[in-house]
Amino acid sequence: MKKNNNQFMETLVSFCKRRGFIFPGSEIYGGLANSWDYGPLGVELKNNIKTEWWKRFVHQRSDMVGIDAALIMNPKVWEASGHVETFTDPLVECKKCHHRFRADQLISKNCPDCKGEFTKPRQFNLMLKTFLGPVEDKGHAVYLRPETAQAMFTNFKNILDTSRQRLPFGIAQVGKAFRNEITPGNFIFRQREFEIMELEFFVPEKDWQQWFEYWLGQMKDWLKHLGVERWHEEEVKEGERAHYSKRTVDIEYDYPFGRKELYGLAYRGDFDLKKHMEQSGQDLRYTDMQTQENFLPHVIEPTFGLDRSVLVALLEAYHEEEAPTAEEGETEKRVVMKFPAWMAPVKVAVFPLVKNDEQVVTKAKEVYEMLKIHFVCQYDESGSIGRRYRRQDEIGTPWCVTVDFDSLKKNNVTVRDRDTMEQRRIKITDLTKEISAALNE
Repeated sequence: MKKNNNQFMETLVSFCKRRGFIFPGSEIYGGLANSWDYGPLGVELKNNIKTEWWKRFVHQRSDMVGIDAALIMNPKVWEASGHVETFTDPLVECKKCHHRFRADQLISKNCPDCKGEFTKPRQFNLMLKTFLGPVEDKGHAVYLRPETAQAMFTNFKNILDTSRQRLPFGIAQVGKAFRNEITPGNFIFRQREFEIMELEFFVPEKDWQQWFEYWLGQMKDWLKHLGVERWHEEEVKEGERAHYSKRTVDIEYDYPFGRKELYGLAYRGDFDLKKHMEQSGQDLRYTDMQTQENFLPHVIEPTFGLDRSVLVALLEAYHEEEAPTAEEGETEKRVVMKFPAWMAPVKVAVFPLVKNDEQVVTKAKEVYEMLKIHFVCQYDESGSIGRRYRRQDEIGTPWCVTVDFDSLKKNNVTVRDRDTMEQRRIKITDLTKEISAALNE
């Protein structure tokens, strides 16, 4: 199936619900616009991407530490960062049907829903406001964070004092952010509640360009690791960048609904630390241990959308192809999710060849109990072996292990590869080692 049209997008959304990856939010009550829930397989997929990102960019580096900050911060943070004043989109409303749109994303001068005329654009702040305490007034208003970055700046001094890091170093965070988008949509591409994997890398001003190029290379390496191919590098022009950015590169992807942003890399200069130092009155300067010079570090910010990472992983993995059946010379269509093995929600499925033989079933359950200590596994004895293979292909399980009558005599099993559909015999005592080695390739 071609992956560049809206029909494919509809197929993927339906598939994700049917197989337990992603469900419409609050569905039994008619849903909530552009609200999505990750199902049993979806949460495994999302957590695998999140864990791999953290391992790659935090655990395997000596120049990176992580935090997990509060969703609600002192509202003065957002005044200092410029979000209260500038975090806006131009909003127009149709005078006839009263539907609202972002003015900068409209192609026609008339409403696409009813051809009515629009009101004049007005700026609409994207931050979601709520209240702390029992009184809903201006003095108790706070915001759900629209980005994860600011907590890394407000905690900069705490991290310097406790982690013994020296420049250059970074702070990483994975977490939720909230934006009151005017026109969210395209499945999990644009939501009002979403998750970001982000880091702020602090460097001396003179070194920002070399670190910018370094992190651009790191982002490209991550895309390769994620199995993403249809991406483009787009230099964002002056006037189109965020107010804090002196250089921005967007990583864009060819979605079925068009080429749009996936990740972003920004050079924020010393804008954030300077603003927070001015507004809080706290000294956020860094002291060079050799020269004793005090200065504000500059910041390189790679941002990875986690939900968008899940979306492109699903888009890249989904394949429909002809596969041989048990009847010689015949084929049938199979849907297979060709996730990289580290990303697959389920790593191993274990089957008894037949379910009406107590010894085979008992042996299969023993193998399952052994493997599930080390890997996310499923046990399945329902239906023909071919149907069980197809079910696991659909959710992207890299390996299926079948216990048969020979297993009782020789203590070995058949291991089937998802992509090649090739099968080989492996001793049960070697299974864990063999699968672990394949996962680490």
